[in-house]
Amino acid sequence: MTGFFSWLATTWSSVLSPVISTVLFFGVAIVLTLITRFAQIRAFPRFMRLITGTIQEFKDEKKTDAINPFHALFAAMATTLGMGNIVGPGIAILTGGPGALFWLIVYIFFASATKFTEVVFALETRTISADGKIMGGPMRYLHTISPFLARWYTYFALILFVGFSMLQSNTLANIYALESLPKPAIGAVLAMIVFITLRGGAQRVGDIASKLVPIMFVLYIVFAIILLSRNLHALGDAIALVLSSAFSSKAALGCFAGASVMHAMQAGVYKAIFITEAGIGTSSIPHAMAATKRPVDQGILAMFSMISDAIISITSGLLVLVMGLCNGPFRSTMIYEAFKMGSPVAGRFVLLATVTLFVVTTVIGNAFNGMQTFTSLTRYRWLHSYIALTVGMIFIAPLIETQYAWAIMDVILAFVAIPNIIGLVILAYKKPEVLKV
Repeated sequence: MTGFFSWLATTWSSVLSPVISTVLFFGVAIVLTLITRFAQIRAFPRFMRLITGTIQEFKDEKKTDAINPFHALFAAMATTLGMGNIVGPGIAILTGGPGALFWLIVYIFFASATKFTEVVFALETRTISADGKIMGGPMRYLHTISPFLARWYTYFALILFVGFSMLQSNTLANIYALESLPKPAIGAVLAMIVFITLRGGAQRVGDIASKLVPIMFVLYIVFAIILLSRNLHALGDAIALVLSSAFSSKAALGCFAGASVMHAMQAGVYKAIFITEAGIGTSSIPHAMAATKRPVDQGILAMFSMISDAIISITSGLLVLVMGLCNGPFRSTMIYEAFKMGSPVAGRFVLLATVTLFVVTTVIGNAFNGMQTFTSLTRYRWLHSYIALTVGMIFIAPLIETQYAWAIMDVILAFVAIPNIIGLVILAYKKPEVLKV
């Protein structure tokens, strides 16, 4: 079994992943940027008015599951602002060289149009049942094109959500293991927190996310900037190395020896897909719960929320380079090592606190998205069974080999994303008026 996963990881990373990440994801992001006429630039004034003013909400006369638009935003951000932002840039650099960080950020810019499109169509096509239950997301907007694409997406997305949660649990347990805490105990505590939160439904998920996301973001960024400011000379060298490696086929000294332009692009783009979920469609599910009159407004909020993804990714990637951690075996604890090197006492505890918050909110968000996807198939039947499965997998995840788990999720992610990005392009061409900013 180990040999099979090793073969799968090698084949995927060398043959299939470059095509899907650099051609399909990146290509569609550029196409949607052109269709929306660079909405990520044009819509900025509107975004500023939205966050400083009040979003028009619809009158919830049917007493639906709808939640405040900003709570929906934070619930969606809870799944994207997680261990992926902290660990992903380092892994991209480890496998694709320093230039991978540049391409990761470039993808975030173009893919913000992808996320905008996903959220707008998720709200445009959502359905509200007689008892006020809201169902929206890729399952719904793909169904308007092809029921086959919708079913394809839904079945693989259910696996993806469980897998995402398992990776988060696994990484958190590995970090706490460095503090001599038993991995099963971390899995058990995380599983219990997720179970209690999910029992409260969308309102509780939104409330918790709206409180924790801003705290963990500010705490992590402030401390990371402090560490970088202590190494300004190394920081300047790291930035120069990222830019030069992004366009050079020459191997970067001191880092990944086989990094080329295409390798850097592939590594950066594919990790950016994990980090932002743009192109996968998953973050549009909580946005579909927003009580907003104008789908475009929620799409704009989602689009510019990716600025936070970019900020955390840049600081995480630069920390890995500044601290000289871009060598060595595959591992998910590089940022822990960086914080501990930069500040042996405070760094450890700040990172443990922020990482714990990141993981808790991300796992809760993924589990909630999985619930919504599951209910689109079963109409709220057997939901407790799915929750039990999710909680159980979070509990056992710390005992799984990390590298093979990432390889499996790379494959599943592609099978989820393919129908989604096909559907997005079709919808964008058929209904461009829906995307007018």
